[in-house]
Amino acid sequence: MVAVLLTPGASATRDHSSLVAMDDALSAEGVTVARIDLPSSRPGPKVMAAITDAATALAPAQVILGGRSFGGRMCSMAVADGLPALGLVLVSYPLHPPGRAEMMRVEHFSRLEVPCLFVSGTRDAFATRAELEAATVAIPADVTHVWIDGGGHGLRGKDKPVAGAVRDWVVGLRG
Repeated sequence: MVAVLLTPGASATRDHSSLVAMDDALSAEGVTVARIDLPSSRPGPKVMAAITDAATALAPAQVILGGRSFGGRMCSMAVADGLPALGLVLVSYPLHPPGRAEMMRVEHFSRLEVPCLFVSGTRDAFATRAELEAATVAIPADVTHVWIDGGGHGLRGKDKPVAGAVRDWVVGLRG
């Protein structure tokens, strides 16, 4: 059995339209989905505990973790620190703050030993295609990139293609 834990970006909740769309698409395929709010919009032990607790509550399922922006980044850090996962779904991964490419958020990538899906807009100010593809080479597991044409960091109006990409990848990983 496979379950997916979805987390929101820093300024959003578990009811963000893209998380709901992913939930709907995955649930239609018989995948158990949990969407959670995070207790803070800053990295720290409370956020990591919320992710760990929610992932643990999905046992005995094999859990795929992820979410949008900050939430996905926090899930990737939890997995890099040893939280068991079948894979990671990272939508609009915030590789660096806009205009601050020198502040890459990749120190943990070399410890991601699970398949990773990155779904990003081609106009995302937090990571250009070239930057993200170059950075993810450090991940020692399979990495899949899906590019949403014309999408910015928020991927506004792109819920359907995002949810479809996530559904297809999860179903493929589930086997």
